[in-house]
Order: sequence, then C-alpha cells, then structure tokens
Amino acid sequence: MKKEFRSTTLSIYPMPKSIFTAFFVAVTFFVSFLTISTDVKVLAQETTTGEWTAKISEKEPDKIQLSFSRRTAKGGNNMHGSGFSFGDLQGLSREQIAKANVPVKFQLVREAGTIDCEGTFNNGRGSGTFRFTPNQTFVSAMQSRGFSLNEDKLFAATTLNLTTAFVDDLKSMGFENLDTEDLFKAVIFKITPQFAQEMKAAGFPNLDIEDLVKARIFKVDADFVRKVREMGFKESDMESLVKLRIFKVTPEFIKEMQAEGLTNLDIEDLVQLRIFKVDAEFVRRAKTENANINVEELVRMRIHGGRNK
Repeated sequence: MKKEFRSTTLSIYPMPKSIFTAFFVAVTFFVSFLTISTDVKVLAQETTTGEWTAKISEKEPDKIQLSFSRRTAKGGNNMHGSGFSFGDLQGLSREQIAKANVPVKFQLVREAGTIDCEGTFNNGRGSGTFRFTPNQTFVSAMQSRGFSLNEDKLFAATTLNLTTAFVDDLKSMGFENLDTEDLFKAVIFKITPQFAQEMKAAGFPNLDIEDLVKARIFKVDADFVRKVREMGFKESDMESLVKLRIFKVTPEFIKEMQAEGLTNLDIEDLVQLRIFKVDAEFVRRAKTENANINVEELVRMRIHGGRNK
C-alpha cells in the first residue's frame, strides 16, 4: 500500500506485509512467460510437442483442468495450466472422460494457434501428448499492432484465448504504450471496455491497467464503490477501496462501531480496528476503563492483551 497509518503511535505497528502477497500470488502464475524475450520469430509451420494431464475441476465441475508440460530449448520444463469448458475442446465429451481406459483425440482451436491432444482418459483423469501449431495470421496481425510474440507467448495466448479483437478493445480504451505483459494481465483478469467504463462512471476515469487488475483481484467494482459511498466515504481512492475489501470493512461493522460511540471514523480508523480484531464486545470492555477511549488506545489495548498501557 502506498499510504502509511496516520497515527504516529501506530506507525510502529505497520500494516502486515502479508496483505501485499495477495496481488503477487494472483499474478505469479503468468510471470514466467511474461519475462521471456519477445525477439524470437515464430514460423507457422513450426510445431511444439509435449505432454498433457487433465481432470475435472473441483471448483468448477462443468470444466476440465488441463495442464501442458514441454521441454524448453535450454532443457528446462515449461508448464501451463487452466480450466476449459467442454465446448472449448473439440472432440472431447464428458461421457468419454468418465469411462475407463478410453483413447481420445481432441483440439483446442484458438486464434493464436491450435493444440492437438492425443491420449487416454480413465475415470475422470487423462494424460497423453500434444502438438502445438501457431497461427501465422495471428502472428502477423499482432506484429502489425506492435506486438512480437515468441513461441512461449503464443502458446500462452492460445491457452488464455488472447485475440486481436481483445487487443483492439484495449487500445480503444485509450491505453498507450501497452506491452505483452499488459495484454496477458488484461486477458487473465478480464479487463474489458465494459468494466473500464463502469469504473469510469463510478468516479474513476483515469485508471491504468495495473489499477484495473488490482480492482479485479480484490473485487472492487462499481457496485462496491456505490456501497462504500453509502457508508459515507464519498472521496475514496482505489487504495482505500482495496483496504476496505481486504479487511472486510462492511456497513454492518461500521454500524456496530457507531453503536459503541465510535463516530466520525475514517477509512484508516476502520482498517486499524479490523487488523487488530477490535470488535463491539472489545470496545464495551475497554470503555469500562475509559469511557472516552479512541481508536489508537483501543488498538494499543488489543496489542497488549486488553491492558491499557
């Protein structure tokens, strides 16, 4: 977070660094292919081979979780995994994967390229080999838009379904100097013109890709902005909204604090109360010692095990 706590006393108790990891963890899975050089040219006739494994997604039973693994030119191992609907996989049905030892052939056909898979499914789990063929038309179209994609990025563009139409949509939002990293972030977190427009209408007209990605990760949308303003915070910035979402500062929590006499609380006050688990019951106990206790003193009491030092 960019802002420090307002209170000088509480500055010795910084906001836990673990909250920053949520954003990092959410984007780590695609960093491996975002950091690879984009200077490599790919020919349409070139193919990449590797192995795949699959199983029904536990979180989304209507989807199948596919993981692709292949050796890199330097002898390393490159892996991509994602959930796909059965409609995405030509030649594969739910009935096939439920049977024992069923040989299968299926395709993932996208604008960036085609992944041909062959193997066996056995009671919901499958494995086999694949062959990836990039689409030279897509390569040329991306180059004409200023993006040069190497083999690894083309494979990722295929699994993530990055399209030229999506790239054009991003550019139509007015974003300048986009790079391939921005494209992958945007497609992963569904940064669409509709979402950008909704946030703009909610009072955030100048959000960049990073801001919009952060909003998606922490589920800050136009409806949440409206609820925050109904709480009385009319001038909330994106960082404040993210804090409210992370620490579950709800209208109900605000009303509980107000009922205990803590009025005129700002966002930093509420976040501190949530971080240190100061609830209505704790406030009531604290007020038996100090009827005029404030947020800073409440937090100090919580830190010191309920004793006011």
